[in-house]
Amino acid sequence: MSNHAWILLGLFLLVLFVAAKPLGAYIAYVMEGRFRAGGKIEGPLYRVCGIRHDEEMGWLAYAFALLLFNLLGLLAVYGLQRLQVYLPLNPQGFPNVSPDSSFNTAISFVANTNWQGYGGESTMSYLTQMLGLTVQNFLSAATGIVVVIALIRGFARHSVKTVGNAWVDLTRVTLYVLLPLSFICAVLLCSQGVIQNFDAYKDVMTLDVTHYDAPRLGADGQALKDALGAVLTDPAQTQTQTLAMGPVASQEVIKMLGTNGGGFFNANSAHPYENPTPFSNFIEMLAIFLIPCALCFAFGKMVGDRRQGWAILAAMTVLFVALAGAAMTFEQQPNPLLTPLGVDASGGSMEGKETRFGIADSGLFAAVTTSASCGAVNSMHDSYSPLGGMVPLVAMQLGEVVFGGTGTGLYGMLAFAILAVFVAGLMVGRTPEYLGKKIEAHEMKMTSLAILVTPLLVLIGTAISVMLADGRAGVANPGAHGFSEILYAFTSAANNNGSAFAGLSANTPYYNVMLGLAMWFGRFGVIVPVLAMAGSLAAKKRIGVGVGTLPTHGPLFVVLLIGTVLLVGLLNYVPALALGPVIEHLLLWSGQ
Repeated sequence: MSNHAWILLGLFLLVLFVAAKPLGAYIAYVMEGRFRAGGKIEGPLYRVCGIRHDEEMGWLAYAFALLLFNLLGLLAVYGLQRLQVYLPLNPQGFPNVSPDSSFNTAISFVANTNWQGYGGESTMSYLTQMLGLTVQNFLSAATGIVVVIALIRGFARHSVKTVGNAWVDLTRVTLYVLLPLSFICAVLLCSQGVIQNFDAYKDVMTLDVTHYDAPRLGADGQALKDALGAVLTDPAQTQTQTLAMGPVASQEVIKMLGTNGGGFFNANSAHPYENPTPFSNFIEMLAIFLIPCALCFAFGKMVGDRRQGWAILAAMTVLFVALAGAAMTFEQQPNPLLTPLGVDASGGSMEGKETRFGIADSGLFAAVTTSASCGAVNSMHDSYSPLGGMVPLVAMQLGEVVFGGTGTGLYGMLAFAILAVFVAGLMVGRTPEYLGKKIEAHEMKMTSLAILVTPLLVLIGTAISVMLADGRAGVANPGAHGFSEILYAFTSAANNNGSAFAGLSANTPYYNVMLGLAMWFGRFGVIVPVLAMAGSLAAKKRIGVGVGTLPTHGPLFVVLLIGTVLLVGLLNYVPALALGPVIEHLLLWSGQ
């Protein structure tokens, strides 16, 4: 790693921790119902919606409310896409989105994945972007946060049957956490040049003339083809470029803060209207990790032992530093195929990266966005070196628990923490305990479901896709890299990340349906067991610390937790990684 890379990483973590600690205390303050000024805002909303805010729910009712809430969101986003040609705020006159793409996108944004098989600026109207996608960026982020808050209550409470009120929790997170943060960060992004308007797209004159091959059209307006099926073209030139406009800053900020990742533009955060400067790039990286990091502090405060939050945060930080360091190091290595050609590649690989960011900023962004289940990208992951591209894969395959998504990262890491104390209990021959609660058969069954559902979705989906013609049809790079593209797609979908090795043409009926299903079950196949665990823990009595109790706030537990994440989370994928990025790396350095 270069000196710039070390300084960037250190400064990033320093600013992150300084900003996240007070935010964590504030989140705990809000979710514990101590924000009294909010009553005047919440009260009318509850009355209009018929919500009895003073009545709490058991875990099953809580889960049902979240499922119903997100199902309604899915139908709303699907309907907006299918009807957008008839709706306002569509100055470009974009047609309705196809059924399979609408299905995929609706699930994607509801499940906090934001996988995009389409180009935003050429597909979605302003109304669809704002009322459908941006709204779901808020609501899907709120869903993840309230799930982990319910789990924290399970640890903090004892001998009760309730974990909170889902409607109240969703309201408070949205009003008092996500909206204020989004407003502040949106102003910062606008100051850097991120656009926010409702203008029609603008045609501008370029300094240079662009030469290209235009398809030859017949009388019916369709492209003409030769006897072999190739499209006939004629030389053409233009000095006009169309610049897309739109309400970008408002979507950009919540896509980061909510670890959503869906870009207004197809180029995502590599686009200068989404991410214009190195400072905006730094802000966006901070925004991705801010709430997941703050939730660790909120966890410690709500369970009455801040050391517990620090222990979880320490495990996340160690794993993240290893991933970020690996990504930046691998990308700063020269390409062995360029050296024999006389190309000076000693500075590393700039392929697929923006010159205004460079290798270190791009590599760090890649590690941040895939560790945090965000999926926003400021560089092309498909252009990374084999091992550099493996880092985002591994970050997701760990279960998106290295900071992870808003809420999802912490409840995923807490599932691994429960597994860690269970393993430690087996080694000493006693019933494991965590935060004063005995971990018994029911908790271990729910933990196993929460940890194993995503590897099953990833590996089964990848296996089916490499066997079927429809799955292989989207692969532009056959061989090991093509396998990596499919593996990355299902890893991203099932872990609700949303980034891609974009060499895979995934906007097909097959991939839209398969990845849509992976996103839905990857999201709610984890949420339901986590809430079941929360209900079971809340009903348990609290037990005192005994001689055989494993301390869960010290270095020993941090090491045990990291080992559990690596052994259980990553070993599932070792054979698949060997078939993809590992063999591709060996072929690259062997010159084949």
